[in-house]
Amino acid sequence: MCFVCDQKVGRRRFLQLGAGIAAALAVGGSALAAGGPVTSLTGDQALAKLKEGNQRYVSSPQACISDLASARAGVTQHQAPWATILSCADSRVPPELIFGGQNVGELFIARNAGNMADTATLGTIEYGAAALGVPLIVVLGHESCGAVAAACEIVEKNSNFPGSIGTMLEPIIPAALAAKGKPGDFVDNAVRENARRTAARIVSASNIVADLVKDGKVKVVAGRYDLDDGRVEFFG
Repeated sequence: MCFVCDQKVGRRRFLQLGAGIAAALAVGGSALAAGGPVTSLTGDQALAKLKEGNQRYVSSPQACISDLASARAGVTQHQAPWATILSCADSRVPPELIFGGQNVGELFIARNAGNMADTATLGTIEYGAAALGVPLIVVLGHESCGAVAAACEIVEKNSNFPGSIGTMLEPIIPAALAAKGKPGDFVDNAVRENARRTAARIVSASNIVADLVKDGKVKVVAGRYDLDDGRVEFFG
């Protein structure tokens, strides 16, 4: 069934500024302007909702015919997403679908090859947590990730990749090194390790997220999506 760092600003100071963030963005005409109520879900409740949605996707996959016009109209003035998903850009891993057909305005999504928390992505996640009140952050790796496989090839064969691709892969190499030689599939082990490390980096690199986690207002987890059966496994 389908449902139709040098700038180390502490959380307290950020939230003091938070009341003006939406107004400032609105004055600037930004499409990112916040406003309106935030979700009432806790991180645990949001995670349970993702799990339930994924189970729906696995057990009863179907095309969703949603009232998108109505949903779009409902979020024109403000957004209140209840989960942030950092996922790979891979076309086979669309977060709204694999979590059960979530509608417009429910998930705050950042995507890049290898699901990495670079500066722009980390800022996006901070905005979601602090300005939009998103209580859950999920770093979602997936089976047969090309970016992770390339990092593993660098570790095993000292391969080189052209252009910005090689630079993009550099943050994944530590996960590949950590996974090398462990029992099981090298790439899949690296996918899991990379997701774990990225989830940990989000907390360690962001005072904003770290303070919200400490106060019990934000939960950060890692996960892996299986291309074969559609299941998402969550882990610490």
